[in-house]
This record gives sequence, structure tokens and C-alpha cells, in this order.
Amino acid sequence: MDIKIIGAGLGGLAVSCLLAHKGHDVTILEKNSTPGGKINEISAQGFRFDTGPSLLTMPFILEKLFEYCDAEISDFLDIQPIDPICRYFYPNGIQFDCYQDTCLNTAQIQEFAPDDVQAYKKFITYTEQLYERTKDAFLYNPLYGLSDLGNLNFTDFLKINAFQTVSDRIDKQFKSTELQQFFKRFTTYNGSSPYQAPATLNVIPYVELSLGGYYLNGGMYSLIKALTTLAENKGVHIQYDAEITKINTTDNKIAGVTDIDGNFHPADIVVSNSDASDTYLHLANKEDISLLKRKRVANVEPSCSGFVLMLGIDKVYNALTHHNIFFSKDYKREFKQIFEEKIMPKDPTIYIANTSHTNPQDAPEGGSNLFVLVNAPYLNNNIDWDNEEKRYKKLIIRKLQEHGLTDLSDHIEYSNTITPKDFYQKYRSNKGSIYGTSSNSKLAAFMRPKNKSRSIKGLYLVGGSTHPGGGIPLVTLSAFHAETLINRYE
Repeated sequence: MDIKIIGAGLGGLAVSCLLAHKGHDVTILEKNSTPGGKINEISAQGFRFDTGPSLLTMPFILEKLFEYCDAEISDFLDIQPIDPICRYFYPNGIQFDCYQDTCLNTAQIQEFAPDDVQAYKKFITYTEQLYERTKDAFLYNPLYGLSDLGNLNFTDFLKINAFQTVSDRIDKQFKSTELQQFFKRFTTYNGSSPYQAPATLNVIPYVELSLGGYYLNGGMYSLIKALTTLAENKGVHIQYDAEITKINTTDNKIAGVTDIDGNFHPADIVVSNSDASDTYLHLANKEDISLLKRKRVANVEPSCSGFVLMLGIDKVYNALTHHNIFFSKDYKREFKQIFEEKIMPKDPTIYIANTSHTNPQDAPEGGSNLFVLVNAPYLNNNIDWDNEEKRYKKLIIRKLQEHGLTDLSDHIEYSNTITPKDFYQKYRSNKGSIYGTSSNSKLAAFMRPKNKSRSIKGLYLVGGSTHPGGGIPLVTLSAFHAETLINRYE
């Protein structure tokens, strides 16, 4: 079949490899001049930055993708474990290096939260149980047809804490405010608030702490380079600077797509790696999508966005490891400002990826490349990013200096920013969100847009805005789900 894929992000590249391997005629139409979508990189003045995900989890899913395509992942990627996975800095001066080894973690917890050592061990067991109860029923399940629902174990469903918030479950488990804050941060991995999202998302710590955190030697963008090569080896044609503006149909069945220059690209099947909301609200014909469906899509709450500051500095701060978190003093207030007041947090939790710690070639000798990320509200009328960008950059640099990066402003040789407005303009993500829809309601994590449209025959969807969610492993799974559904229905 003739298959056109909208977008050369991770989901689009992954599904192109799967489909081309099965003998389909596959073309990717990408609006930008390079592949990767949000997984990208910037190189300037001797500094290299990954501009998207900086941590790889569940690498066995990528291994499965390459294996499916009769390729050895080791021929394309050098996957390295990161240990410690992350270093946490608390406002009270406590530092916690989080390892995959539970014993190393509990030894530190014994020092700053001795009453919670057993609680930590029990919580890790609890998160493993959540993973076992959700992986087959949710992560590895397309959740589309009756056959998919028939595989669900509803007894397990009642045991996944869908009716309690992440925060409530964690506060019940731990006395230590440090461990409470530590475990609540994982909800941000899918752009949600721990004070609103269901406790089911406590599965995320298990994925990182027990299955491990990894880095791709040479940068996370090497994954995009690898998948692009694999796709081209399979015969996929990638056309850049080809922005798709319309999905064409005949009698609610896919006919092809039209690009911004008016060129028509015929297709039997279209797979959209564009944001699901953009696909249904802007690319699809209004006649093909019911009013109720369009209203429902328009009213879905996006995930949070992010404010990114890339700093190339002529100094190495020994306190920093590869991944670093500087916690805010009032976590609940921070999330209230992001998700309820929809303003930038006045005292943000700050994440720093310092890849030059692992790959010294990412910065000139004696220097560092700091990728700084702060959670931000999705685009709204409360923030004018044309004015806010410079102000917030100064705030973050000042905060980092207060956190111990002494005289940081004096050592900056290169800087660049990415705002929610940039995420929207470059990737057409819903209101500049990073992770698609939020999971700030009891069943939102289970109700993401499916990987096959129920409105248009022959339209499929992949990417972080679709089932099962955002992040490298889940986006890769969305490609598997789309390929499974194409095999089932076409």
C-alpha cells in the first residue's frame, strides 16, 4: 500500500521502519528541514545540546524495534547506563544521588530520613506491582477494539489507584518532605501535576529506578540519525520542507494529503505524527469529524510546556553530574501556578542536563553545556512570551547562582532559549505543550487519542499526543500499535 506519514518525529520514523519492513511504499512528509521533531540538537561555538528528551528508559523497546526490522541496535546506537541516574538538591542543603541500586539509595535515606527507609523499600515494591498490572493491559495494548478490551483484567484495574492522586498516595507513604517531593516529581515526565494526576502514575518511578536510566553516547539525537538511516535502508523516502496543511478524503476514506504549496500526495493510508489535536482540528476536513468530536478534542487539557535555557559556559561545576534537579521550596505552590493560575512559577524546580559530564566533546575543554528546563504552563493569555523570555532567563540564572553555581552569569559564552511559543510554532503541538494531553484526571492517562481514527478510514496516529503517551519508549510503542492496527484493519 501507498502510505504517507505526516512528520519525521520519533513516532513517524519508527512507524515508517515497521511499515517499510513489511513491504509498504512509505513516504514521510516533514515540515521542517531536519528530522526528529522535539528530539533535536543545536551545535554552536563548540557546544552541543540535545533540545528534547535527555534520558532514555526502557531501551528494550527500541531493541525490539530494530530486531523487528532485522537490524542490530548495537550497529546503530551506543546505549550507556547513567549512574547516578540523577542528583537532587534540596533547599535545606540535603543532596540525594539516586542510583538504580536500592542499597545505595537507602544508605543515603538512612542519613536524611531514617524513619522512611522501610517505606522507600515498600514503595518501590508497590510501583513494581503497578507496572505489572498496567504494562500488558495498557502500555503494550492498542486499547482500540473489543479484542483489546477483552484482554483487560478488571481486578487489576481496581488495584492501580486510579481514584487517588499521586500526591495523596505519596504523602500517605512517607513522613519525609524530601522523599515526598522526590517521588512527586516523576509525574512531570508526562506533563501532569502530582496534585491532580491519578496515583496510577506512580508506576513511572519504577521504570526509572528499577529498570534504569540510560544515555546515548554522542547525544540523544543519535537515535534520530539511527532511525533515519534505518528507514532509508528500508526504502522510506523522506521529503523535507513539506508542510502538510490538509488530509484529503473521499467518502470519509483517506485519499491523500496536500502540502502548503498545494501539491497533492495520494495515499491509501495516512499516519499522522502531528499532534493529535492539530490532526483533528486543523488537518482533517470539518465534514469528516463530528462537531462533538471536535469539541471534545478542543476541550482536552494539554500537558504542561517548558521553558528551556541552553547555556554554554567556560567552567565546570563539580557539584553537577549528568542529570541534576534543584527543588523549589514550595512544590504545591509551584504546580498551582503552572496548572491553575497558568503563570510561570516564581520559585521553579530547575532541571539541568549536563551531558559534557559524560561526553566531554559536547563542550570546549574546561567548559560545560547546561540544558536547563523549567516546567511552564501551556500557551495562554496570562503570559506574553515576547516579553517574558528575557525576564525569566534572568530569573533562572539568578536562582542557579543562589543554588550554588557561583558567578554563573560571568561564565556564559553561549545562550539560547526555547519557549512554549517556539514549541507551538515549530512542532504545532497543542498550545505549545510538550507531552500532548495532561493526565490531570482519573482516567485521562487511559483516554489519550487512539492510534487509529474512528472518524476517517485509513487515518492512523502516532507520537506523544496519542496512546500510550509521551517519552521515547511510549512514542515507540505508539508506532507498534499503529502498525498492529493497520495489519488488523487494512
